[in-house]
Amino acid sequence: MKLLQVFSRMILRLFGWTLIDIPHRPAKSVVIAYPHTTNLDFPLALLALAALPFRARWVAKDTMFRWPYGWLLRLFGGVAVNRRERTGFVERVVAEFEVHETFHLVIAAEGTRERQEGWKSGFYRMAVAAKVPLVLGVVDYAKREVGLLATLELSGDETADMVRIAEVYVGREGYHHENVSPIRML
Repeated sequence: MKLLQVFSRMILRLFGWTLIDIPHRPAKSVVIAYPHTTNLDFPLALLALAALPFRARWVAKDTMFRWPYGWLLRLFGGVAVNRRERTGFVERVVAEFEVHETFHLVIAAEGTRERQEGWKSGFYRMAVAAKVPLVLGVVDYAKREVGLLATLELSGDETADMVRIAEVYVGREGYHHENVSPIRML
């Protein structure tokens, strides 16, 4: 693991990225990745997770897990989600939080790389139901920073919590500025 951490840090530095981290990481969390505007976010986020090191599972659409790469994505912590229909995914994730001593799940709050009018609510429902904090992750192309920004304990007041989340992400930019979704629930 140490070798992977050093290698990942070297790659990030080589490409001009600064790795950022929070002072204390909780044992369990839902980690949101924002903004998500390009496929480049994925390898950068994986490098950051390896460089920190931060063992986390991550969510992606199930179509990414088809042959021939599905096994590799699962090996690197990928969890497939069917976004076309309700499958009880939030409830299954909450159950995973209950049975593990440490567990982190990374999810793109926007749900896609295209601009939406707001965020999907699954990340929020998971964190509140599992009673775990939210960790705010970022791939900021303007500042060339990647990593973890803050930890927030959610109050259950969705509107107030979204305001707090938005305050942390002020000034953070995605690769395709026009695709950044506003920080509010759909």
